[in-house]
Order: sequence, then C-alpha cells, then structure tokens
Amino acid sequence: MMRNFLLILTGGSYGLLAAAGVFTVLAAVGLVPRFAGKTHTAKHVTLYEEMVIFGTLTGCVLSVFSRYCRFRAWWQQRCPQYEPVLEMAGVFCQAVFGLFAGMFVGCLALAIAEMLDSIPILTRRISFRHGLGLAIISMAAGKICGSLLYFLTELHRTVG
Repeated sequence: MMRNFLLILTGGSYGLLAAAGVFTVLAAVGLVPRFAGKTHTAKHVTLYEEMVIFGTLTGCVLSVFSRYCRFRAWWQQRCPQYEPVLEMAGVFCQAVFGLFAGMFVGCLALAIAEMLDSIPILTRRISFRHGLGLAIISMAAGKICGSLLYFLTELHRTVG
C-alpha cells in the first residue's frame, strides 16, 4: 500500500514538474500573447491560454491512458459498415492536427530563437561574465544523466 502511494506521489510530482516546465517555456517566450497580438484578438487571450492547457492535458491523458482511449475499436464493434467514413474522418483529423501542430512548433521555435538573442543582453546586465559556458555544460550534463537513467533503468518500458 505504501509503495503504491509513493509511486502515485512520485509520478504525480514528475508530471506536475513536466507540465510546469512546458507552461513556463510557453509563458517565457510569450507565445500566446504574440498570437493574440498578430490576430488582433487580444480580448480572447484567456481563452487561448485555457485552450493551450486543455490541449496539453488532453495529449497527456491520451498518451498515458491510450489503452482506454480506443475509439476505433469501439466504432468497429458497433458500426462496422461505416468503417470507410471513420478512415476518411481520421485522415482529415490527422491533416488538420498536422497543420496546426506544425504551425505551433514553428512559431515556438521562432519565439525561442528570439529569446536566445536576449541571453547576451541579460548576461551583460547582471554582470555574468564568467561561467556561462560552465552553466550550459552543466545543463547538458544533467540532461544526459537524466536520459541515461531513463533508458538504463528501462523506465520507457513501464508505460503501456
């Protein structure tokens, strides 16, 4: 019982940390306000932010609980005669998702590139002249250690 509680607590904590990281990056680059500014729909910024959160949560649920989110199997059992309609709808949904995901990733990459231009300005303002290379190498080493831990302990096999 205690082991399950600790697993739930640890998994929930890691999930919250990952989500906080995603939302922090989106907030730091100012992607949602920039979209609202470009489309002249600033009064809907709150709605846009809620849709980003909803999309992230939906993607999380679908990836973690994929065993329970099998619409196609349910459809095949109940309406096998409409299988071609489902395939056409699936292709259409994939095309729409691909279009919007590509636009989002492209805009995010450009926003991050713009944010990287501000790093030299920030380092001059806070007088951080020495050790920037060491800070970057430390972040890279941490990422490598995390990846090695993930694959060597075969954590990727525990999901699914």
